Amino acid sequence: MKAILKTIIGVAGIVLAASAAAQLTFYEHDGFQGRSFSTNRQIADFQRAGFNDEASSVIVDRGRWEVCEDAQFSGRCFILQPGQYPSLGSIGLNDRISSVRPAGARARADQVAQPPALEQRYEYYPRYGERLYTANVTAVRAVVGQPEQRCWVDREQVGGDTGASIPGAIVGGILGGILGHQIGGGHGQDVATALGAVGGAAVGANVGRGGGDSQGVQRCTSLNGPVRPDYWDVTYVFRGREHRVQMSSPPGPTITVNEAGEPRM
Repeated sequence: MKAILKTIIGVAGIVLAASAAAQLTFYEHDGFQGRSFSTNRQIADFQRAGFNDEASSVIVDRGRWEVCEDAQFSGRCFILQPGQYPSLGSIGLNDRISSVRPAGARARADQVAQPPALEQRYEYYPRYGERLYTANVTAVRAVVGQPEQRCWVDREQVGGDTGASIPGAIVGGILGGILGHQIGGGHGQDVATALGAVGGAAVGANVGRGGGDSQGVQRCTSLNGPVRPDYWDVTYVFRGREHRVQMSSPPGPTITVNEAGEPRM
């Protein structure tokens, strides 16, 4: 009897440990920003947790979880594998999750959502069972990268006959830019336009040239517009020790940390 009881207690302990280890954290905005909500158990209705139709990104720390767009696990559902999902819009569930539960083995293959490959994992999410504290921010420095530039090449006459056709270069540049702009789309279209303008100007400058040599001169100009910092370098103090962290958005007067002083956001 004692042996059976020990076995039951052991199995129960394993189940509880597995349940405690499984965890996922939902975030209010894309990229793990905004308010967060963590759970290691089934939630049949997010309304009770104040997070209904609020999640835009999620980190699955362990386990496989079924997320559904309606309460009580109805509507469209997907299985999330362990990993980081910076945008739930990729599976059509942005601001639409209303219930979640451990997936078990009941998932169909077409319901499984694989986490995207990320160049850098987000490491500041809260782990299950961590005790969290507040640390005072003492300094914030916005770090701005190099200003964006647009460059082109001018053709200039060097010695000899200076009969290069300046109007021809201008017309050629305009035509080349028009032709280049019809190639590709988005950023590629801008590149094609620039290349077309440069090529057209070079060809146009030769129209009516009587001789002599020319050379290409690169010219650049900085693009005007609002400048957004690449990141914020934040200094904070916890338990008498100074810490630094790089953040994608400016913090408030305090940040949340764990017992080791590591950020938890």
